[in-house]
Amino acid sequence: MADDQLHIFFFPMMAHGHIIPTLDMAKLFVSRGAKATIITTPLNLPIFTQAIEKIKHLGFEINVKAIRFPAVEAGLPEGCERMDQLTSDDLVPKFIKATTMLQEQLELLLRECHPNALVADMFFPWATESAAKFDIPRLVFHGMGFFALCASENLRHYKPQKNVSSDTEPFLVPNLPHKIKLTRMKLAPHDREETEMTKFMEQVKKSESTSFGVIVNSFYELEPDYADYYRHVLGKRAWHIGPILLCNRKNEEKLQKNEDKHACLQWLDTKRQSSVMYVSFGSMSNLTDSQIEEIALGLEASEQEFIWVVRKGKIPEGFEERTKEKGLVIRGWAPQVLILDHQAIGAFLTHCGWNSTLEGVSAGVPMATWPMFAEQFFNEQLITEVVRIGVAVGAEKWSREVENVKSEAIAKAVKRAMVGEESKEMRRRAKEVKKMANKAVEEGGSSYSDLNTLFRDLRTLNFQK
Repeated sequence: MADDQLHIFFFPMMAHGHIIPTLDMAKLFVSRGAKATIITTPLNLPIFTQAIEKIKHLGFEINVKAIRFPAVEAGLPEGCERMDQLTSDDLVPKFIKATTMLQEQLELLLRECHPNALVADMFFPWATESAAKFDIPRLVFHGMGFFALCASENLRHYKPQKNVSSDTEPFLVPNLPHKIKLTRMKLAPHDREETEMTKFMEQVKKSESTSFGVIVNSFYELEPDYADYYRHVLGKRAWHIGPILLCNRKNEEKLQKNEDKHACLQWLDTKRQSSVMYVSFGSMSNLTDSQIEEIALGLEASEQEFIWVVRKGKIPEGFEERTKEKGLVIRGWAPQVLILDHQAIGAFLTHCGWNSTLEGVSAGVPMATWPMFAEQFFNEQLITEVVRIGVAVGAEKWSREVENVKSEAIAKAVKRAMVGEESKEMRRRAKEVKKMANKAVEEGGSSYSDLNTLFRDLRTLNFQK
């Protein structure tokens, strides 16, 4: 290893939405000359090893180390090592307890390898202290954008949600650059009232304030007011290096040339430009069968062509037969980035997870927003109110068990996103944002330059030791 080559440890939360951007981040760091080691658990190991094996012939070398996950000791079923395996919300505190029990194993690795920095997920607040024991800077990765970071910080600090008389009464999130209104129903339970998670989130914020800083998977031009607010008003040290998925696109394209074209892409090849609505709700959303039925009815009533990814659940009988000329249902996994990039896609009906939101932004498509939990209601506000490239479906309640949106509302939002003057204007803006995203990750762009700055800051820190 060259004297000035940085060695970075990456330690993602065991959840698909955190694993995927961390893997992409490791690839990005390696492509820019750093050495990367990812820490994970045995059952999550194949996700990383398969992806790393694919990129080896491109000259990228990423190490992976596995540490034992104490599922049973924390009260979880044996073999439960990822958040999407949790059968109920009641198990979330137990899962977090299990992650705190990883501290000793992580510290052994830090002592042994002594990397130049540890990029650890927000869900590991103890990692700041662990890194400090070995004089290693800890960087926090939240897996969300600046807007959500600012909104959640101001909710915690000012607590405007305490001053309303009901769960449905709108309130203003104080002191943000835009007038952003929410209701208590759209907040996570720990933001509505004191819970076990409230205390945990306080630990997260405390550990962030004593860490070296925050890495944000976003780009300045998408949310400039909030990048500035986070750094200059809230006083956080942060580097934006995204959209990370775009940084690796050239490498992915090299790989895809050797792979067979997915059947859905061949189907899209037969469709007109911007004529198909893509529908997908991420890996963590739980849709009841009755909610799936409402989606089916809504898509049918919208009279738009569609691709609908259904990970689990029952599709109403006869739906696929009735819509076979207009629609395609994919069960399980789908190549989302490739689908969104296809010229036939006209809009994206999304749960507003940050990875999916960035994929929609990077593809330059308008969105119909249907947030469900986590920080997704914040992401909806960014897309619909700030960047103005989306329309809300009308979800009102923060919940993993989704059953609250009717077919009429779904049909209306799909039509608004797909056809008419409003849709045209959103699509025009979305294409502009896409251009800015691509420019940000190119040499000299805002994200490219911020990663240079991060590398320089870490080298300066190591030089001072």
